Amino acid sequence: MTAMLVRTVVFSLATLASGAMVSGATAAKASDHLNYGMAHVSDACGSPGVLDFITSGFGSRAADYLKMDIAIAEIRDTRQKRIELRDKTRPVQREYCRATAITSDGEKRALWYLIERDFGFAGIGSNIEFCLSGLDPWYVYGAQCASLR
Repeated sequence: MTAMLVRTVVFSLATLASGAMVSGATAAKASDHLNYGMAHVSDACGSPGVLDFITSGFGSRAADYLKMDIAIAEIRDTRQKRIELRDKTRPVQREYCRATAITSDGEKRALWYLIERDFGFAGIGSNIEFCLSGLDPWYVYGAQCASLR
């Protein structure tokens, strides 16, 4: 629970710092959170805050869980695969993204990630889940990261 809260705070701050708002968007009001008709549509898949979160998160996971000295050297070709907008039946907006990650061993791997908005503590904040194809030995995200596609 604490780790999720920390990730939510870090992502929220990174997103604010990166200025990843849609051009022409206005500042969000507290009441906007309750308006299910409003969705946060942005290019979050390529946001520097999101990519930095993935890069740093992978580094610690590789050392702790994979027991490998490997890191993400570069993320390129970011693109949104699909989006599930927030509405009355889905209180969490989900953006499914794909990119190519070049790891420190020189390999190109498919990077799949999911950005969930209005997901954090009390429905405020965001969450990011990510997976590199071939580097999920316990199939946490399914074979070849299937649950994040």
